[in-house]
This record gives sequence, structure tokens and C-alpha cells, in this order.
Amino acid sequence: MPGIEKLPIEETLEDSPQTRSLLGVFEEDAAAISNYTNQLYNAMKRIYDAQNELSTATHLTSKLLKEYEKQRFPLGGDDEVMTSTLQQFAQVIDELSSCHAVLSTQLADAMMFPITQFKEKDLKEMLTLNEVFAIASNDLDMAINKYSRLSKRKENDKIKLEATEDLYTSRKKQHQTMMHYFCALNTLQYKKKIALLEPLLGYMQAQINFFKMGSEHMAQQLEEFLTNIGASVQGVRREMETEVETMHQTIQDLEVASDSLYLPDPDTKIFNINRNLTRKTGYMNTRNKTRLVSSTWERHYYFTQGGNLMRQARGDVAGGLVMDLDNCTVMAVDCEDRRYCFQITSFDGKKAVLLQAESKKECEEWIATINNISKRIYLSENPEELAARVNQSALEAVTPSPSFQQRHEISRPTVHSRPHPSRANSSSSVGSESASLSAASLDSIVAPDTPIQFDIISSVSEDLSNQAKISGPGTRTNPFGECGEPKTEEPEESILHQLFIVRFLGSMEVKANETSDVICDTMRQILAARAIHNIFRMTESHLLVTGDCLKLIDPQTQVIRLRFPLQNVVLCATHKENKRLFGFVLHTGGSRVEGRPVSICYVFESNNEGEKICDSVGLGKQIAFHSEMDRQITDKQREFDREKEKQLMELNKQKQIEKDLEEQSRLIAASIRPNQMSGESQFVPLDNSTQAESCDTGDDGKKKELET
Repeated sequence: MPGIEKLPIEETLEDSPQTRSLLGVFEEDAAAISNYTNQLYNAMKRIYDAQNELSTATHLTSKLLKEYEKQRFPLGGDDEVMTSTLQQFAQVIDELSSCHAVLSTQLADAMMFPITQFKEKDLKEMLTLNEVFAIASNDLDMAINKYSRLSKRKENDKIKLEATEDLYTSRKKQHQTMMHYFCALNTLQYKKKIALLEPLLGYMQAQINFFKMGSEHMAQQLEEFLTNIGASVQGVRREMETEVETMHQTIQDLEVASDSLYLPDPDTKIFNINRNLTRKTGYMNTRNKTRLVSSTWERHYYFTQGGNLMRQARGDVAGGLVMDLDNCTVMAVDCEDRRYCFQITSFDGKKAVLLQAESKKECEEWIATINNISKRIYLSENPEELAARVNQSALEAVTPSPSFQQRHEISRPTVHSRPHPSRANSSSSVGSESASLSAASLDSIVAPDTPIQFDIISSVSEDLSNQAKISGPGTRTNPFGECGEPKTEEPEESILHQLFIVRFLGSMEVKANETSDVICDTMRQILAARAIHNIFRMTESHLLVTGDCLKLIDPQTQVIRLRFPLQNVVLCATHKENKRLFGFVLHTGGSRVEGRPVSICYVFESNNEGEKICDSVGLGKQIAFHSEMDRQITDKQREFDREKEKQLMELNKQKQIEKDLEEQSRLIAASIRPNQMSGESQFVPLDNSTQAESCDTGDDGKKKELET
């Protein structure tokens, strides 16, 4: 299918009138789609209702034909031929009724369900996003108006802070809402095609399946066409999924990259001012005098076009000329009721425009851009390079030698700062001296190439992958590289049970763990890394200190996120200056290098309870130590009892064996004695008692023989 136009998500933060005009076109298209979809839905609903009615009527006809033979007509019934004929018709119509019922079910699933989902879900979601976007835009306009009205002479820090936070929040909300709204409008172009083709495809397939039940040749004529339509729908679906995934990834990237841009007045020490621009766009306020004394400020979108300054109101199709910037003069002015103001005066001095920028950075960049345009630098082949050379020449002409403070700043190690994404190409890499100076001191404490974990749910470091192999298939590895031991029953009551609210800052592997300096240095590294990478989100948890372990508990679900045995906690300390920061060093079972254990330092922020938490951890370690000693003594006593019991069992077993041997000897002796006596009777003369017994036995034998 041909390419589909889409709204540029990257331009949502600028919110230019061109983007708003293009957004209006997409909104009109969405309204037209909604109107047409409602009409198509009503038509398909009539088809579905008619098919249901036809199925019901056919079933009723078959039922009446079957009941014909039960009717009692006043003039008498017809002959048997009529009855059998109607029965055959009833069977055929009954089969046809079943086919119509199957057709109704297929129409409900394949035709009505997709268009109903599109109408009830997608279009309503679009209307909701439209309302949310309108509210966010109005809130942003109100916040900008409130921020712009801040007085310079009567400036209140509390009011300024509230206005700044309000503007930051509303701008972030409007930007995120606008990106999701653009994404939904772009997705609607794909869903529109799917919502039109998929119900029709389902309708045709249901009809063909209906006719296949009675005639197979009808399917052969439409099979190729339906196959092509099905492949086309699948292609559009795959294209939509790819585009949606790309747009979601763009939204995530822009949210991360644009977080610092929501600030209305960024610090110029962190965000450098680009004085080499020859083109610039953005919203500014302009003062219009209504009467001789009073004046009003209006917000418009300004942009440079060649050597002209253009202005365009929101909703206008094109911009209008404000002033010719060739040979004009521009300078910052001091207004009584506004900040960051500058005035542009035409070359003949007959026209002047007073403008207000949003921040100091924007004001100085506008002044530098207009100065470059007034010198006609924009007519050269490489205007930015020429502007840089001109500004450098002017700077060297004004300051022929560096001052003492400049020399001090040059000789001092430069602190790294994360550059603005749009200025990344023009900014140079600095701070190599500070990196080389700190590398020697940190190498003895922090392990080289150590990754920093900023979140509890972050992925496991690859350096601790050997631990997963050691732990075996029956254990799991948590996000900090610790092996999950099998669950053991914990005591229901503990001597120590204290709960603290903490926020996780980060963790990293360390080399030394003897003094508290390792925790302070780790805190400094983690806080510096958070500032460099603009990571401000912290995971809040409940830290439960017991007599055997430390537990990080989710405050909402009460699920134990992590468990640190106290016997593995080797050090716990707070920051020397900020007592809200505390950390502890934990020995883990894994190793980054064969034969060397791993020590990981975890850093948290608490609510002015750092020392109290460390005292609780120390008390818990003492309790754990005494518990471990008691456990070892108990284990030794149990082992002694088991050995004693084992010896008793062995002794009883030996006695039983001796008893069994004596019994066997007695039985053997008893079995041998009769045999000896029978053998000795042939040679040994019997005594009188024996002879008497023999005689009696002989007499009894003779009597038995006579009886037989």
C-alpha cells in the first residue's frame, strides 16, 4: 500500500504553528473517519440483524413443516405423499437453517467485532486524547502567562519557584500528551484501513463458507481474491505494528532527552549559549501599546527567514513580516515589569520592536542570531563557521590577554556536564585532566569498569554471571547479583524490628571495605553519575532491620524485594556532611575474577535517619552475632547428642549381634546332641532304664503288629 502521512513526533516540544496546522488536518481527517465509520457500522448492523432474522425465520419454517403431520384439519388430513414431501423439505430447510446460524456467528465474529472495536475503542480513545491535549495546552498557556508576568523589581523567590514548577509540570504534561496524541493520530491512519478492510474480508469469507456448504465451486472463484486481501491486511497490520513500535521508542527517547528542556530558565553554566546561529525559531512575547500609558503583551511564534524576522500566530497558515534585519541593531533592555527583554531597531531608526524571551539563554541566543543576520553572514556558504570566526575575532579584539580568573578557570580541572542533544556536535569533550587525577585515587577503592545499578529492578551485571552458574539451576539471581537461597522459616518474633523509609540511589562493586571512606567515595561516584546522566527517579522502599537480616519491602504490595543477611554486611556508615545519605558494604558469594569474593556498596537516602539506621544495623549485627554463636553452640550440642546416640545404637547393635550369636550356638548344639546320641547307641551298652524303655517300646511295636 502507498506510504501514509504522519505527524512528526520530534517537533511536539517546539509546538510550532506549522505543526498545529498539520495537526488540524489530521484532526479533520479523524472526524471524517469517525463519521464514515458510524455510517458503515449502521449498514453492517442491518446486515447482521437481517441475517439473524433470516436464520430465525428459517428455523421456524423447518419447525412448522415438521409439525404438519400432527395437525388436525377439519376436512381431514392429506395423503402420506404430501406428508413425506414436507418432511424432506423440513430436513433440507433445517440444514439450511443450521448454515444460516453458522453464517450469523461468523458475521458477528469476523464482521461486527472488528468495526465495533474500532468504533467503541479506537475512536473514543482518540476523542479522550483530544480532550486531554486541549486541557494540557490550556494549562501550559496559563502557566506561561503566569511565569511571564513575574516582576523584576518586585521579584519574590517563593512566587518565582511556584511559577517555575508550574511551568515545568505543565510543559512536560503537554509535551507527553501531545506525543501520545500524535502517535494515536498516526496509528489511526493504519487502523482506518484495517477497520474498513477486515470487516469486509470477514463478511466475504463468511458468505463463501456459507456457500461452500452447498456448492464448492463458488469458493474457487473468490479464493485468490480473498487470499490477496488477507495478505494485504496482514501487511498493513505488520506495518502498523512496526510504526507503532518506532513511535513508542521515539517517545521514550524524546522523554529522556527532553527532560532538561522543560525548565523555563536553564542554567547557562550547564547549557552553553550558541552564539554562532544564523537561524532561530521560538515563542516570544511582544509588547503592544494600547493607549498612551497602558500596554499589553502578546505571545507569538517568531522565526527568521533569510534576513527577515517573521511572526506567526497559532492557527495561522503562514507568517507575516515583522522587520528587515539587515543592518539593524539589537540590544538587551531593562523593562520595568518583564525580564529577559531586548529591542530590535531598524537601520533607519524608524521602527523598533520590544520582545521578551523565555529565559536568559534564549534571550542571548536571539540577540546573537540577529546580530549575525544583521551582518549578512547568512548569505555565505557556511554561515555558522563564518559566524564563529567573526565572534572569535571580536572576542580577541576586546580581550587581548586572559585575566587572572580566566587563567585560574583554565588551570582548574573542568567538571563534566551532559550537553544538550541538539548541541552535541558542536560541544567538545573536556575534563580529561579531572579524570586522570581521580583515576589513581578511585582505582584503589572502586573496581575498574564497574557498572552502577541505579534501580532495584535493573538487569544483572554481566560481570557477576559466574555467580549464576555457581548457584545452579535451582536458585535465582536478583538484580544485584545475589543468589536467591531456598526459603527458610524465619522466627515469628524478633528481638529487633525497626522500619525506615529509604530511597535507593545506586550500588556498585568496591575493592576495599575496611573504612567508611569507601562508602563516602561510592556515594560521590553514584551522585555524580546520576547528575551526568540526568537520573532523578529514586525507588522508595521500606527498610526493615531485624536481628538476622535487612529487608527491602515494597511499600504498596508489601513484597520483599531484597534480603541482605547481616553476617554478610561488613560495614555501614553515613555521609560525613549529609547525614541523610547512608550505605553499607555487602559480601556476596559470586566473584568477578576466579578466587576473589565480591564486595558491593549500596547507597540509600533516608528522612534524616541515617545515623539511626546505622545504629540499628550495628545492633542487629550484634544480635545476629550472638544468635550465630548460640546457634553454633546448639549445633555442637546437637552434634554431640547425635554422636552419643549413634554410639548407643552401635552398642545396642553389638549386644544384639552377640545375643543372636549365642542363640545360634545354642540351637546348633541342640541339633548336634541327638545325632551323637543315636550314633553312640550302637557301641555303648545301655543302662537299666534305657533297656526298660527299649523293652516297652518293643512290646508296643509287637502289639501294633498283631493288631494290624
